Amino acid sequence: MNRLAKWTSATLLAAIALVSQPLFAEQFVAHGDYEVHYNAFNSTFIQPDVAKNIGIQRSKRKALVNVSVLKIEGDKKTAVTAVVSGKATNLIQQTQEIGFSKIDEGDAIYYLGQFGFTDDQVIRLALDVQPDPNQPAFQVEFEQRFYEE
Repeated sequence: MNRLAKWTSATLLAAIALVSQPLFAEQFVAHGDYEVHYNAFNSTFIQPDVAKNIGIQRSKRKALVNVSVLKIEGDKKTAVTAVVSGKATNLIQQTQEIGFSKIDEGDAIYYLGQFGFTDDQVIRLALDVQPDPNQPAFQVEFEQRFYEE
């Protein structure tokens, strides 16, 4: 392989690595003995048969927020149930309440909520997560831009 081809390949790989890095970034907050992991994505990323099985409506203008809660005990992290609620607000303060469905796969427990958006819209998500019924819920907030797929 000549020098130009090697340089082009190396540059292309570096650019892909830089662009894809945020896709693999782990989003979570630690609160006491718990970690709350969360992400949001377009509902069209879910395969049609999976969406049907879990009751999700796929649409280019619908997004999902996924929340899971882990209890930390020493070096061990265990998925736990929680009460999860939230809302999605756009930049002109239009708010949608998000209802969450619990998905329990044994070792993995997560909560899916769905909300609408318009193309190229920034949504602020505010989630209330209560893993311990004897403690008040704590809030997780983040914002993300969504695009029609």
